[in-house]
Amino acid sequence: MKVRQEEMKAGLEKKMEAGQEIMEQVQEEMKDLIRAGKEDMRVHVASQVEGIKDHVDGCIGRMEEEVQGMKGKIEEVKTEVQEKMSDLERRISDLETRPNNFPTNPEFMYSRPTVKPLTFDGLTSWTVFKTQFDVVSSTNGWTDSVKASQLVASLRGSAAEVLQGIPADKLTDLTTIEKALESRFGDSHLTQFYRTELKTRRQKPGESLQELAADVERLMSLAHAECPLDVRESLAAQYFVDAIRDEDTQHSTRLMDAKDLKSSLTYSMKYEAARTVSKTSKHVRSI
Repeated sequence: MKVRQEEMKAGLEKKMEAGQEIMEQVQEEMKDLIRAGKEDMRVHVASQVEGIKDHVDGCIGRMEEEVQGMKGKIEEVKTEVQEKMSDLERRISDLETRPNNFPTNPEFMYSRPTVKPLTFDGLTSWTVFKTQFDVVSSTNGWTDSVKASQLVASLRGSAAEVLQGIPADKLTDLTTIEKALESRFGDSHLTQFYRTELKTRRQKPGESLQELAADVERLMSLAHAECPLDVRESLAAQYFVDAIRDEDTQHSTRLMDAKDLKSSLTYSMKYEAARTVSKTSKHVRSI
């Protein structure tokens, strides 16, 4: 009886050992499956991250190409305008040098281009209007007396009220009218205000780097219009970096030491895009 019990005990121990071995094999197989699944997931997510990075680089590249294209178009328009202005000045010079008694030959006459006069109500920038008005008057070939009458006719609202303070015998004097309008609506007294706004400008929550750069460029043209272009570009780059909200992006862009606003903007955008990709990669590795 005792021998029989020993045999049964030994049989049970062997079965238990065999079962233990099977369980260990199953556990190893499950571990292998889990490791393989994690590796597949890591490879898949890494490929997605690489795709996002390529897409961001592509967007930035296309943006730079569009900026260069716009600069080319602006240069073309500028050249065309300069050519037309030179031709107009030449024609006016020919008319001025022609003797008064020289008979007008219809064969050599040309029709002077006419541009519709603008209007000024005092609510928009006087400097911008004055620039446009000077271009229109030059294109139309107006004399100072004609310019004075056209300027008076273009005034509306509060701008027209300025005429009440000008003596009646001076309402045909261009210089007197322009000085009165400059005194009331000129931007010169706002220069210090624009400079202060530029120095204290900071990126707002939700404001993109492109929007920030555009506003800095606008304030620069108002605050430092008298500076040479290269000086304005350098100052704009510095003010743009100072205004960046994110400290890491600001510090990295400052170290790059760009000489113009466009270079600072391009670098800061690339830096932010790279940081986004890096954060995504770290999140994937943590999985």
